[in-house]
Amino acid sequence: MASARKRLVVLGSTGSIGTQTLDVVQRHRDQFEILGLACGRNCDLLVQQIRAFGVPQACVRDYSPASDWPAACRRLPYPEGLTELAAHPDADIVVVATVGEAGFRPTEAALSAGNTVALASKELLVMGGALFRDLADRQGAQILPIDSEHSAIWQCLAGEASDAVRRLILTASGGPFRRALPEAIRSATAAQALKHPSWVMGQKVTIDSATLINKGLELIEAHWLFGLPYEKLDAIVHPESVVHSLVEFKDGSMKAQLGAPDMRSPIQYALAYPNRLNGAPSTLDLAHLGRLTFEAPDHARFPLLKTALRAGMMGGTAPAIVCGADEAAVERFLRGEFLLGDLTDAVEDAMAAATPAPLTSLEQAFQAYQWGLEQVRRWQRPPR
Repeated sequence: MASARKRLVVLGSTGSIGTQTLDVVQRHRDQFEILGLACGRNCDLLVQQIRAFGVPQACVRDYSPASDWPAACRRLPYPEGLTELAAHPDADIVVVATVGEAGFRPTEAALSAGNTVALASKELLVMGGALFRDLADRQGAQILPIDSEHSAIWQCLAGEASDAVRRLILTASGGPFRRALPEAIRSATAAQALKHPSWVMGQKVTIDSATLINKGLELIEAHWLFGLPYEKLDAIVHPESVVHSLVEFKDGSMKAQLGAPDMRSPIQYALAYPNRLNGAPSTLDLAHLGRLTFEAPDHARFPLLKTALRAGMMGGTAPAIVCGADEAAVERFLRGEFLLGDLTDAVEDAMAAATPAPLTSLEQAFQAYQWGLEQVRRWQRPPR
């Protein structure tokens, strides 16, 4: 007999999206159960999650013997355990909330098993969109977006004919440097870049929001999620972060999805789909908000938006290269080795040196990602 509750596997359970996913589950224990959890290094928090949700199996990269691992929970080896959990035959949804390449092979395993993937790691579709899309279609698996922008597009497209769409418009907050002078942006530190004005997110996505490269990557992801060409994809800056994205139709009308800037709302929508659950994680007071503002992105001050979009339009291994380059640049920025201008220059130099090739396998996409990663890890600031 089928379970009355949806059975979830959460990869990246101790990160920002993972913990918010489990908060949604906690609020709706009658709707969901957890089959498996996985994380990288926060073993103590993982153990707390295992106990709180009675998780039967879990996987951690940096295991701590002092964490008092529950005897009733089977500890899987890392990284093999990630793919085993992702391909779990009883999973209704596999939430992929890992950062960078860690979710690459587990996502392949989940789709190969025909499991529905709720995707928070945009880099996966950016790196191997055509291949993941083809794999999902062949196996009859679904890829559901968790991030707010693509969830908004998904909701706006419900019930609409694909040939009625003129363009998809993803909103960007503009990050902490929306009004900053170019020299202030280039000299910004990680501490400044992490002060996002409206969202609470993980460090990597917060830095990507500060450079606006995240919006370029999200446009690539939208291309694969919704099957529209790049000329029908656009971005606009919306600092209130209330309109999460819009769809413009051929007759000139628009649909927008609004909500409080709370990642638990799109997570809850994806987990419960095609239903909507009672109880909002956050509510929106439009009268208190007062106004909604929109403006075109400034490509001169935030050049990585175009760099990412250009990689998407090039296709092949170019998107994987830009993902790897950005991953390494953010790592070095967070360690204090770079200022924000260095981060930008390192990614752009890596892309200028790249020779993208047609993409024929997921392994090739991973290798291209690694190439971009190593280029930036070796990058040295030119003499001033």
